[in-house]
Order: sequence, then structure tokens, then C-alpha cells
Amino acid sequence: MRLLGSVFVFAFLVLLLPAPAAAEKIFNAQTFTLDNGLKVVVIPNHRAPVVTHMVWYKFGGADETPGKSGIAHFLEHLMFKGTPKVPDGQFSRTVKKLGGNDNAFTSQDFTAYYQNVPLAHLEKVMEMEADRMKNLVLREEEVASERQVIIEERRLRVDSRPQARFQEQMMSTLFINHPYGVPVIGWLHEMRELTREDAFDQYNEWYAPNNAILIVSGDVTAKELEPMAKKHYGPIPAQTVPERKRTRAAPIVAAPRLVMEDARIGQPVIMKTWRAPRGEDALDMLAEILGGTSTSRLYKRLVVERKLAVSAGANYEPLSLSETTFSLYATPAPGVTVTDLEAALGQEIALLLDKGVTLEELNAAKGRKRANLTYYLDSLQGPALLFGRVLTSGFGIDHVENIVTRLEKLGIDDIGQAAATVFKGEDFPVTGILLPKAPPPAKDAKGATP
Repeated sequence: MRLLGSVFVFAFLVLLLPAPAAAEKIFNAQTFTLDNGLKVVVIPNHRAPVVTHMVWYKFGGADETPGKSGIAHFLEHLMFKGTPKVPDGQFSRTVKKLGGNDNAFTSQDFTAYYQNVPLAHLEKVMEMEADRMKNLVLREEEVASERQVIIEERRLRVDSRPQARFQEQMMSTLFINHPYGVPVIGWLHEMRELTREDAFDQYNEWYAPNNAILIVSGDVTAKELEPMAKKHYGPIPAQTVPERKRTRAAPIVAAPRLVMEDARIGQPVIMKTWRAPRGEDALDMLAEILGGTSTSRLYKRLVVERKLAVSAGANYEPLSLSETTFSLYATPAPGVTVTDLEAALGQEIALLLDKGVTLEELNAAKGRKRANLTYYLDSLQGPALLFGRVLTSGFGIDHVENIVTRLEKLGIDDIGQAAATVFKGEDFPVTGILLPKAPPPAKDAKGATP
């Protein structure tokens, strides 16, 4: 299955390293740009003769024509239908024969395609990926068949999962008059109407080298990659690409409160989600302090000390082309009402705004971030995913390479100011309450309820 971008919420799992010298980079990424506008990023890692090859298009769900929701994700699926040179299904079969694997994913701000292959076969996958950038072939019967695939994917991933359905409603309420309020996979009634012409319209508008980023991570350098990139991607002409529009969402002037009951829910959950500015290191650290682990503040206060909850946490999504989200969530302990737990969350917010965080909490959070890095640096695909998300969100390479320096400078006052930005903002949060629903009473043989 072609994975949606939300699966790859690496966000900033790894934000801190042991402090390097001021001029030292984390990944030592190398970059160049072809004459047709294709930006290329190379992340050298010479531990093994393998590479991750990725092409990221600056086109996602939030760039779709209104009324055509899900077309970006649909086009991602259709990109595997082949070209005159590489027929339907041959792309993935070829990658598999080369000893690799491939896939693709879509988010609000990008669509990305990747292959993990031995270094010896890098040029082959470059050739195939460049080929489908402009030579896609779609037959009407293939489009109809794949449309049913994405409809079934929605049923499996969203409609049959109460948490996913509820989250969809939360985002739609949070982002009023904003494309982020439309699910990446699409609204079902609009998905059913997507056509071959719709797919080609988006393909012809957005899939161009000057609207793409090529990222290669692994046993290769920019000097080695540049001739291959010029050979395969260089001949594709640049073209005029639509402007990407991300206007600010409409103000939330009334406090939205969503309640949903479902028999498949085992325990109640309360969530509070605020709109928040993107790319804020202090907010990312605040989320770690409040709810990153079982040693974080909300867990210690609500679960361990006050015994009001069985779980509690926080989440911030820093990478976004527009506004993003900051969330708190908790599940009440047996005998505790959702109302009592919501009040306790409010008390914790008030305490945070009044007293701030401690230096001990901040240092512990930084330490946890450092601990996550060991495995990350061993990964080929992880850094490529991080750079792709950063660049398609409108940030530069230095946003990754210099993050250590920025975050080591964060103090407790910075965290306090970030908390005030979110919790004292003009917009109300969206409060969501997901509840178990008791099954209907059993009926006797005559259809009567006992």
C-alpha cells in the first residue's frame, strides 16, 4: 500500500546531538541545483554500499483544486501505472529484482517517491524515476480500478477506525477555511468523482523538475551523483508551476467541542488541540517536557501523583508549510470523569503559564532528545525523510544542519514564551472527547428488549 505522509511523522525525533564545534554540521549534506531548477541534496553515509533515492514534489493535499480532495494521493497511486518505457507494474518489480524496495507517500505539503537499492543500481532507479516525471501513461480502466483501491483504503484507514474518523473531524474544525481541514486521502463523496483528466491536470501542473527535490542518502557524494543527475533529470524542461497558497485559517471565536461515541472505543480520551506557529524549536521542546515520555510533566502529575489518568501526553508537529498543531491528550483513570480530567488539564496549563518550566525539566528533555540520535544517524532513509520534510515545508538545509546550535541555546524563558504563544492566543482550541458506546440491549426471539 502507498503510505500516507502522516505515517512518516518523524517530525524531530532527533533534535539534539552532543554539542559540536560551531562550524560542524550534523549530516554534512551536499547540494547543487540543475539548470532546469531541480534541487539535489546528497547525504553521504559510507557504512555500506547502499542508497536511498527519493524525489519529493512540492505538491500535496493542500494544493488540490477545491472539490477534488484526494487527487494528490490518487495521483501518487497512478504514478505506478507505468510509462511507454516502463509498463504498468514494472517499476516496483524491477526495483525488487535489483534487491531493493520502493514506495510512496502523500501529505498536505508534499508527495514523495523512494527506492532503497544497492549502490550499483542507483543509476537505474534514477533513470526510471526521471522517466515517470513526465511520461506517465494512464488508461481509463486503470484509473477506475485504482479509484476503487483508494476508496477501499479510506474505508480501512479512516471509516473503520473511530480514532481516525474523530481526528479527521478535529482537523476540519481546527482549520476553518483552510486546506489543512481537508483530509489528505480525500472526502469519500469527492473521491468517487475523481477522473483520469483530474489526475493528468495535477500531474501536468505540478510534476516538474523545478518543483521537485531529489534527495540521495548513502554511499555516494555530490561529485559522484551530479553527472548521473544531469544525465537523467537534466533533459526534463522546467515549466511554470502554480503558486502554493497557504492563507491563515479563519479565527476560532467560539470554543468548539466535539463528542463522539463508538462501541469500538475501549477507554475515553480527551484531546485539546491548538493551532500553533510552525518550526518553533521552543514549542517542540515544550511538547517533550509536557508529554514526551512517562517521565514528562503531564504523566507524572496526572498519572503518578494525582492518579486521575492512565495516560497523558503532548504533541507538536513542527514541519508544515503553514500553521501547525499543538495538542494535549489524556485517558481518565477508572472512576474519574472526563470532566474532572479536563479540569485537571486546565490546571496544568495554568500552572505552566504561571510558574513556567524548571531548568531540570529542560535539561532532562534535551537529554532524551540526544539519546534518540544514535539510531537515527545509522539510518539511510531517516535523514532523507527529515531533509525532504524540512525542504518541502519551506525551510532550508541549515534548518537541519544547525539545529543543535539553536536548541542548545534554548532557556526556560524561551519555553515559557512559547507556551504563552499557544495557550494565551486569541483562537480557542478544539476540545475532542472520544467515548465508548454501550452496545444496544439484546432482543429476545420476538424482537422485544428484555
